[in-house]
Amino acid sequence: MKLKHSLGAWLAVGLLAVACGEKKNVPVTEQKPPPPDEELHWLTDYEAAKAAARSANKLLLINFTGSDWCPPCKALEKELFAKPAFTQYAAKHLILLEVDFPRRKPISAEQRAANGKVAGAYGIEGFPTVIVLNSDSKPLGKFGYVPGLSPDKVIDALEKARAEK
Repeated sequence: MKLKHSLGAWLAVGLLAVACGEKKNVPVTEQKPPPPDEELHWLTDYEAAKAAARSANKLLLINFTGSDWCPPCKALEKELFAKPAFTQYAAKHLILLEVDFPRRKPISAEQRAANGKVAGAYGIEGFPTVIVLNSDSKPLGKFGYVPGLSPDKVIDALEKARAEK
């Protein structure tokens, strides 16, 4: 399990104008690339996420969170998942699954039960916990929120996991 330890070491335990049909000559220095898609696409169905990872041959990143009440979960969202570097990476290389346990945000009884089943299968004891699986659903590592956890460090660790999967 060299990979699991490698990922864990990196991430720490306990721890993504042609509007009118006319082209204008714009100097290269004034052209800006299109803004990145900063919205992550989080699935909520575990089986669908596993199938998507398998068919796309991508890693599956599962985020166990208490999205509306857990301060470290909110910090992980702000400091990692909302950063353009991570969102751009995730769009190309990851299937994302959110397993949420909110206190105020309504979710269906079926979704709450499904989330509980997935959390139980992985022995989740606290939030946030992020588990990374390969495309065959084999766990590669896990991490939680650690202050100063940068997208670059996470991406580096995920790239190593992708290379060794």
